[in-house]
Amino acid sequence: MGRRPIDSNMGRWTSMSLLMLGFLACTFAYLVISIVLKPRNSITDYDGLAMDEGDGVSLERENRGGCCRGIPNLELWGTAVKWGTKHKFDSEEECCKSCKAMCSGKDGPCLCDTWVFCGDRSACGPQFGECWLKKQNDSLVPQRQDVGSRVMWTSGLIFGKGEGIIGLETEHGTLHIKLYPDSAPYSVQYILELLTLRHCAGCQFYRAEGRGDSWDIKGSHIKDASFGPPFALIQGTLEAAGTSFQTIPTEVCRTVRRGAVAWVGSGPEFFISLANHVEWKNSYTVFGSVLPEDMEIAEKIAQLPTKPDIWNNINVSVLETPIPILIQRIKTNHA
Repeated sequence: MGRRPIDSNMGRWTSMSLLMLGFLACTFAYLVISIVLKPRNSITDYDGLAMDEGDGVSLERENRGGCCRGIPNLELWGTAVKWGTKHKFDSEEECCKSCKAMCSGKDGPCLCDTWVFCGDRSACGPQFGECWLKKQNDSLVPQRQDVGSRVMWTSGLIFGKGEGIIGLETEHGTLHIKLYPDSAPYSVQYILELLTLRHCAGCQFYRAEGRGDSWDIKGSHIKDASFGPPFALIQGTLEAAGTSFQTIPTEVCRTVRRGAVAWVGSGPEFFISLANHVEWKNSYTVFGSVLPEDMEIAEKIAQLPTKPDIWNNINVSVLETPIPILIQRIKTNHA
């Protein structure tokens, strides 16, 4: 995917050279794990993001019927709509889906937007399997009751139609992003934390590549065409200046389709796809999607003046003038 070269990467490898003896001792184990976890088709064969392999902690799961998961050692608060003492399941996925089932209405807010599950038999004891379904006063600012290794609960959020939408404001318009906390809870937690900062100094788009002759206007790949370059995406970073970024675990679930918002590696670099990249399979953490009516803004950015560059032996197109991003919450439902 072409991760932008930065000085910190060089510093990281310099530091690792001091641990070379340990590295050599672990080389064999590392190679075995890399081969086992590597996607069937190498993403660097296709994409041009050149994601650093080994970044973050993989939370990959089989994508059967969609993903529904939360964050362990976290207890979210809220008004109970179903009491866990009478509402029990064997897995967090079942608990999550029971909350999601209360968001099936075509209009209006979810009756449940928070679920809390106790899934550790030894820690939970008689409370094992309890699935508490709750409702937040503000789902973009969920109430935390407790967090830490001593907490036996796993919690997650669910956003219904018109909910969980944030804005990436640029000089070319605001991209409304629907967040996916059920499939990428850690990623969404990070975005919600950014919202509380009330600024995103340093957040920007710096790479832009159109669909070229490889994908049509709907994002479908054209038969016998190459998979890039160009790679049909706009890329940037979501890291506020003055803050300490912590690597986000890899949360593999959704495929990269037109409008998908996903991390490069484990963040904070991200991209918005202008095409359906079926060739990437489930290689990236997709944590949101641009609303269809705003894709023309992304397409406009992709057509701005660029200059050629090479990242990790991949030809990329870099914006001549980076575009600042202001992250904002959307106060009203954007159906």
